[in-house]
Amino acid sequence: MLVAAAGGAVAYVSGRDADDAPAGTPLARPATNPPAQPQPPGQGTEPTQSAGPRATPGQSGSRTTQARPVTYVFPIGGCKASASQSHHDYPASDIFADKGCQFVSPVDGQVDEVIRVDSWDPETNVGKDRSGLSISVVGVDGVRYYGSHLSAIGAGIEPGVKVRAGQTLGLTGNTGSARPTPPHLHFGISWPTPPGKWWIRRGSVPPQAFLNSWRKGGSLSPVTTVAKAKRAYGTDRGCRSYC
Repeated sequence: MLVAAAGGAVAYVSGRDADDAPAGTPLARPATNPPAQPQPPGQGTEPTQSAGPRATPGQSGSRTTQARPVTYVFPIGGCKASASQSHHDYPASDIFADKGCQFVSPVDGQVDEVIRVDSWDPETNVGKDRSGLSISVVGVDGVRYYGSHLSAIGAGIEPGVKVRAGQTLGLTGNTGSARPTPPHLHFGISWPTPPGKWWIRRGSVPPQAFLNSWRKGGSLSPVTTVAKAKRAYGTDRGCRSYC
């Protein structure tokens, strides 16, 4: 269930703060995904699995490391959604869905950053304020997953909280710089950073191939792609584009 922080009342919360298309920028609508079956809060689309480390019994009582499945799910649950196959200025995807659809964790992991206040001003369009309400999760695979422009944050979703693949994190909306656009989830994939590095958090590798795989029940992992992108990025000296 999702709650509003204001006044202690239990209700859906909307608020203000960090990242996407500039005001008035038209956003293309790609082909529509098949509708997902509605799920109760805390659940999402059917999980899929990818290999990761796992300790298994070895000879003479020793243990050896083998592949452990990592579950991935498409980040919109219970609604029809369509993910853009490109993005302006930096790697990301805008996943169009009705307002109030479930934004679910794509993987088991831990909540990283949560922004509950929408501070975006169209007159200034400051980069750190474009996201509106947003949540990032660092997965058990070591990759960070980020969703913004939310209309609500899930109850109990705070930095450090452990979440499961398919668990509801929040609800889709059009807060931040998405106010002039149809509701959608801005979705980004990156490597973890200290808090506040929004220019990396918003998206550092193209997520389309992974989203397309998860939507079809596949298990394509971004781990290798993210590691290569981090090496190529080099020393971080702040925002480099669309700041």
